Amino acid sequence: MNVSFTKSGMHVMITGGSGLIGRYLTSLLLENGYNVSHLSRKQDQFGKVRVYRWDPEKGILDPVALSGVDYIVHLAGANIGEKSWTAGRMEEIVRSRVDSAKLLHKTVTENNISLRGFISASATGYYGALTSEHIYTEDDSPAGDFLGTTCRLWEEAAGMFADSGIRTVKIRTGVVMERSDSALARMLVPARFGLFPILGGGKQYMPWIHISDLCSIYLKVIRDDNMSGSWNAVAPEHVTHRQFMSTLASAMGRKGFHPPVPGFLLKSALGSMADVVLKGSRVSAEKILKAGFRFEYGSLTHALDKALGKE
Repeated sequence: MNVSFTKSGMHVMITGGSGLIGRYLTSLLLENGYNVSHLSRKQDQFGKVRVYRWDPEKGILDPVALSGVDYIVHLAGANIGEKSWTAGRMEEIVRSRVDSAKLLHKTVTENNISLRGFISASATGYYGALTSEHIYTEDDSPAGDFLGTTCRLWEEAAGMFADSGIRTVKIRTGVVMERSDSALARMLVPARFGLFPILGGGKQYMPWIHISDLCSIYLKVIRDDNMSGSWNAVAPEHVTHRQFMSTLASAMGRKGFHPPVPGFLLKSALGSMADVVLKGSRVSAEKILKAGFRFEYGSLTHALDKALGKE
């Protein structure tokens, strides 16, 4: 049974609540009558919710933080684009996701905390950094590259909650459209000077989603007891990198200069991390649509207009 609009007043704990998605999701949940708290390794800047400190690396989490919590939304994890992918950084990216989920599960099970649901972030990187004609669905297998392996291990860690009989959902997220603290924000730096560079061949697809739609998916997942397993969180409109940059130029009212940036230059500068922007395939939104979700920002033009403050 769909239980939409019946769960306000329940307690949602968010890890990584001070990040981009966490801030927007916190506001949406508060607006809809939920009690919200955060788990954070540092002083949370949000200011509207109670913050509990934890340290997944040291295995520190006071069970009191989870007392009375109905849902955990697990967003914590090292930013994949923040630093170069050295061997140590790659290990940190994986461990920050996996070890934190393991600590949450250990605390929940050892203290008999009755969760109604565990919702974990994941990413469309599950399908790998590659460009193909295949349209990936939730039934596809994970890729064997670094992104695919990271997401597989991330989701397997979340799967411990499912094995414990707790409804578990994994949200495979595309590139998030939001003006600050996002991939779009980085694109806007050269765009302000009329530069809209084309990375590599420009034929790689960019699965994307507006921040408002992404947070609405999380809200739907909390409300709908029928939802479990993996779900793609991407808009239904497929665009290539070249099409994205052209649409961005139009949204900014610029004719735009599109200088090519050869892939070998990016690989020389970024190493294997360059594959994140040089490769990409289409990802299906069909499953979430069939579950009754309706995108407010289903077209890239609409999403960019909103992100740029044009509406």
